[in-house]
Order: sequence, then C-alpha cells, then structure tokens
Amino acid sequence: MKPQFQVIAPDVKLGRNVRLFHFVNLYGCEIGDDSKIGTFVEIQKGAKIGARCKISSHTFICEGVVIEDEVFVGHNVTFINDRHPRATGADGELQTEADWECVPTRVCRGASIGSSATILCGVTIGAGALIGAGAVVTKDVAPGAVVAGVPARLMEKTDGTP
Repeated sequence: MKPQFQVIAPDVKLGRNVRLFHFVNLYGCEIGDDSKIGTFVEIQKGAKIGARCKISSHTFICEGVVIEDEVFVGHNVTFINDRHPRATGADGELQTEADWECVPTRVCRGASIGSSATILCGVTIGAGALIGAGAVVTKDVAPGAVVAGVPARLMEKTDGTP
C-alpha cells in the first residue's frame, strides 16, 4: 500500500501553479494562483487563500478565514473561528455544526503573520500589517501597523509596504 502524503478533497479549488508540500489536509477551500502551502498545513472548508501567498508549515486555517493576495503566514499559526468553543451542548451530547456560529476573520493584502501567532475570530488584519511571532491577536489591526505581544498591541505604524 502506497503511503498517503496529501489529503486534497475533490471540492478544493486550486489556482494555477499552486505548490503543495507533503502532509497537507485541504477540503472545501480555495487557493489562489502561485501560492505555496507548506508541510502539515490544514485548510478547512470555506477558507479562501489569495494569490501569491505563502502559508508556512504546521499552520491551521479554519472555516471563515479569508486571506487576501500576497500574505505571508509563518510557521505554526493558528486561526480560531468560534467565540465560545464547547465539546458538548447543554444536553451533554457532542456538538455538531448546527450548534455553533462561525465568526469570520480577514487578513488583508500584503500582511505578514509571524510564527506561532494565534488569530482570534472576528478580526481584520489590515493591508501591510505585521503580526509579531507568538502574538495573540484579539482585535482589529490597522493597515501598516506592527503589533506584538499577548494580547497583541501596537509597536509602530508604517506605510505598509515591504
């Protein structure tokens, strides 16, 4: 039996020249032209990745996340899409998709997210913003802002160009 190195569901929409590395898990998502998806990345249904993005290894992109063009996502970045995560409902039964609300998140064009950052749901990271490694983003980040820390806070403001 040949080992399975990638799980790419038939409902995935891949743009031209998308590069996928081993051990990715993609289902129900869209990935734009010329993007690169690293090893051990999961991208869930309804997530959208723009063109010319780099998604580094061990990253988790959940349902409700939209990443615009030319965004860099560092290693081990985690996106969250549920404000009140629970395993079970009031009746003690395991929750299903009907038991929670997916809260969308947007990462705008040209933003960069440092390794091991956590992005909570419902935020917008502005164009050209830079999120420091290990930051926990709990609120919107202005275009061109540099934020770091737990919770992430403004370190400096730039014009957003690399």
